[in-house]
Amino acid sequence: MKKVVNVLSVIGFVFFGAVQSTFAQETATEAKTFHQILKQNFIDGGPGFMGIVLVALILGLAIAIERIIYLNMATTNTKKLLANVDDALSSGGVEAAKEVCRNTKGPVASIFYQGLDRVDEGVEEAEKAVVAYGGVQMGQLEKNVSWISLFIALAPMLGFMGTVIGMIGAFNDIAVANDISPAVVAGGIKVALLTTVFGLIVAIILQIFYNYIVAKIDSIVNNMEDASISLVDLLVKYKK
Repeated sequence: MKKVVNVLSVIGFVFFGAVQSTFAQETATEAKTFHQILKQNFIDGGPGFMGIVLVALILGLAIAIERIIYLNMATTNTKKLLANVDDALSSGGVEAAKEVCRNTKGPVASIFYQGLDRVDEGVEEAEKAVVAYGGVQMGQLEKNVSWISLFIALAPMLGFMGTVIGMIGAFNDIAVANDISPAVVAGGIKVALLTTVFGLIVAIILQIFYNYIVAKIDSIVNNMEDASISLVDLLVKYKK
């Protein structure tokens, strides 16, 4: 028990000493760029786990950027579209309204087109088509978003695994050297801390993108639902 306490005391001493040493080195080496410091810490953390976490960051950002671009392109001015469809129904009938939807990008226009395509079968059939195709469009909006949440969970877990392996290496060095001096365990503890920090940073970055994407999807879905109700009202008015 006493030996364990001594080991933990040394680890704590090394940790705080490493923090103080880092600040001292940063002050003494102000000429180093952020890129150089980041590269050095990445190498010190070990290419194994640090590389895997970096891959998770790259894949997560790639999916997030693709979703953001897609969602921004899917955003439609529903009020303007409804006004155009209403005018087209009044002046040219269903075919004119379908032409307006064909010339408008976004899931709302696609849902409108499906509803207008079934209006000859009755308003109830058109409403069913709107609801069914709305579910399809929701699936398109949420496509690949679950992968981002996977990388958010995976990055810190990989970092913690690197931490455990680094601590195992530190204790193994103590056993081999039969010494608990800071110089023996410093390397393993540094690897442990770097992998943890890098994993948490990756998770934080991806979490910000994930929350933005989810909020954007919710906004588009709400607009889709409101616009679908308004379309059904227009079709009822048109049928009368």
